[in-house]
Parts: sequence; C-alpha cells; structure tokens
Amino acid sequence: MPKMKTKSAARKRFKLTAGGKLMRRRAFSAHKLEHKAAKRRRPKRRAVEMVPADRHEALRLLGKR
Repeated sequence: MPKMKTKSAARKRFKLTAGGKLMRRRAFSAHKLEHKAAKRRRPKRRAVEMVPADRHEALRLLGKR
C-alpha cells in the first residue's frame, strides 16, 4: 500500500504539538487591522487549540489517522 500523503493546505494551517494538541491560527487576523481595536487584535496573535468537532478531520488531512 502506498504512503499516506499530507494535504499541503492542512500542513500550512495546523500544527501538532508534542503533547498531542492540534493548534490553529485565529480568524480575522491577517489584514484590515487598522480599524480593529488593539484589545481585539491582541488575542489573535496567539494560536489556539482546535475544537474536538474539527480535530478528527484535521488529523485525517495531516495523515495522522
């Protein structure tokens, strides 16, 4: 059986930590930031853990399950 290929789009967007968490970037943080308040922009710098509902599909795209 051939090797499982990782989807390149998923590889760029998701990161699997050593502890097994799946991290993602936050939405609305790429552009048009000048009219958003600093209080709203600040939390978007950090990555967050993916919700369990989306986790299974993201792992499949990464070739992990």
